[in-house]
Amino acid sequence: MSINRVVISGNLTRDPDLRQTSSGMAVLGFGVAVNDRRKNPQTGEWEDYPNFVDCTMFGSRAQSISGFLHKGNKVAIEGKLRWSQWERDGQKRSKLEVIVDEIEFMTPRGDNGGYNNGGYSNGGYSQPAAAPAPAPQPAVDASVYDEDIPF
Repeated sequence: MSINRVVISGNLTRDPDLRQTSSGMAVLGFGVAVNDRRKNPQTGEWEDYPNFVDCTMFGSRAQSISGFLHKGNKVAIEGKLRWSQWERDGQKRSKLEVIVDEIEFMTPRGDNGGYNNGGYSNGGYSQPAAAPAPAPQPAVDASVYDEDIPF
């Protein structure tokens, strides 16, 4: 059995590119920068090293969210890896990309590069305009202390 699932979160490196296949299917291409945190062996300091991931989304969902994505937006992506190979000008080329199944916007509305179109889309589903009421907080029993918890 094989498992091909990828979950990443990062910032868009460029505005998305919406195009269509000859059959009319929407294809949305964009890049996501994901930081890898490593300790620098010379200085001992932790440093962020960016990884740039090409992402592709297909179909009506790709078309509907294309207007809401902008360079710099933070997103969470779930999908699968796909490796492609082709030849251009006599040279073989290849790339590894994420085929997006699910996308979640993580940049709040109104932030720079946020969702300025007045709407919000999450994979084709709309978010209600009003935020839901917070859940009621359970009553805390003052007779229970951290020492009473067995872990």
